[in-house]
Amino acid sequence: MDFSYKRKTFGLFKPDDTMPFKISRSKIDLFIECPRCFYLDQRLGIRRPAGFPFTLNSAVDLLLKKEFDIHRAAKTAHPLMKKYKLDAVPFDHPKIEEWRDALRRGISYLHTPTNMLVRGGIDDIWVNPAGEVIIVDYKATAKDGEITLDEEWKDGYKRQMEVYQWLFRQNNFKVSPTGYFVYVNGKTDRKAFDGKLEFDVTLLPYTGDDSWIPKILPTIKACLVDVRVPSAKENCDYCAYTKLIEEDAPQARKAKKDGVSSKETSLKSKKNEKTETLFS
Repeated sequence: MDFSYKRKTFGLFKPDDTMPFKISRSKIDLFIECPRCFYLDQRLGIRRPAGFPFTLNSAVDLLLKKEFDIHRAAKTAHPLMKKYKLDAVPFDHPKIEEWRDALRRGISYLHTPTNMLVRGGIDDIWVNPAGEVIIVDYKATAKDGEITLDEEWKDGYKRQMEVYQWLFRQNNFKVSPTGYFVYVNGKTDRKAFDGKLEFDVTLLPYTGDDSWIPKILPTIKACLVDVRVPSAKENCDYCAYTKLIEEDAPQARKAKKDGVSSKETSLKSKKNEKTETLFS
């Protein structure tokens, strides 16, 4: 596996470029997490180190899409909807695969005040009898206890939902204020693995508020056009790590230099001892 790091050279913001700047839902969330990391990524091409892909989660995601697509084609409600008494069916639309393509297509909207093309890829869309589309996101985990959205780190999930709701509204869809998380939780209380993993599936409703999005986009644009790199955010682990390296770098260089000097002195001493032995 190649662990070499390469600076990003494409998709970077250029202040003098008149073309709309593409910004994904995940990059908006990166700005909220840490403006400095966002600026380094989107302006200078210095990305955060990538994590390993969650291939098991991706497999669950793919299988869920296939399962809901069966009901999409039949225009029938999924058993999960019936279980939670949700009057809806998977939304059958010609662009469903395009909207799901987060890397290349997705759903997008040009925010003209900032000239930024906001985009994102959804997991699924359902529709209710009132004609409102319902944003749906799949999540997979394996934990004990009740699955909720109460943990602080899940605020990113909520913002993700709200960005998708905003994008569909800007594309003239009638959007239900309540979206749903299909949360799949792996069961760990079985006696043995037996070559299969079983899950509990929970449907969690979330009523979003996307009013923050038009407000934050100008702030993001102002960050991008500034020639100064933003300050590190206090709770950013990545910035704290790089700061620690910067602070320790002089000591590390000195230790390396001292180590080399000590090694050279030791070698010279051994060489002198050898010479004395030969001529004694």
